Amino acid sequence: MNRFAIALLAGVAGVSLASAASAADLIISEPAPEVGVIQTTGNWDGVYIGGFAGWTGGDVDDVDGTDDIFDINGWQIGAALGANFSVGNGLVLGVVGDLAWADIGDADDVEDFNVDWTGSLRGKLGFDGGAFLPYLTGGLAVAHADWNGADNTHLGWTVGAGVEFAVTEDVSLDLLYRYSAYDAQEYAAVNTEFQTHAVTVGVNWKF
Repeated sequence: MNRFAIALLAGVAGVSLASAASAADLIISEPAPEVGVIQTTGNWDGVYIGGFAGWTGGDVDDVDGTDDIFDINGWQIGAALGANFSVGNGLVLGVVGDLAWADIGDADDVEDFNVDWTGSLRGKLGFDGGAFLPYLTGGLAVAHADWNGADNTHLGWTVGAGVEFAVTEDVSLDLLYRYSAYDAQEYAAVNTEFQTHAVTVGVNWKF
């Protein structure tokens, strides 16, 4: 009986060791699961075209006087062409030009002053946030206005900040605020300059 018990225990021990070895082999040979890499860049590189619309307010000044002549406001709608370039560390540089048809005039409808088109050529500095791209922008500005039977083209500068939101791989929404200051031109012996604050919403298509 003792011999039978010893043999039985030895057999059970052998089977247990064999099972443990097989389990160890199975665990060791099982490949480690792959850890997914989260995409943190939005692939903003490339050339794009866009359309935008927005509202503009500001004031017209007599540079020879001390007070604003009158306030202006109105709308604009236009098109843009630009390009973005990733430069590393999440930074995105860009350049963009735009041209807009506008109807920006005296807020009180007293003066027959009207800005009928605007344009700009700007640089951009953005941060790649994946699905969104916050950015600063600045550069040259131009606008055409008429008043008192005269018309002039004003040159100036513009600065602003915006953010783009990726809708698809090639389409994004663009929300932008810009301040623009335009140089003085003479209208019926009045040396006049003006400044504007514009908020626009646009859609960009990358190609």
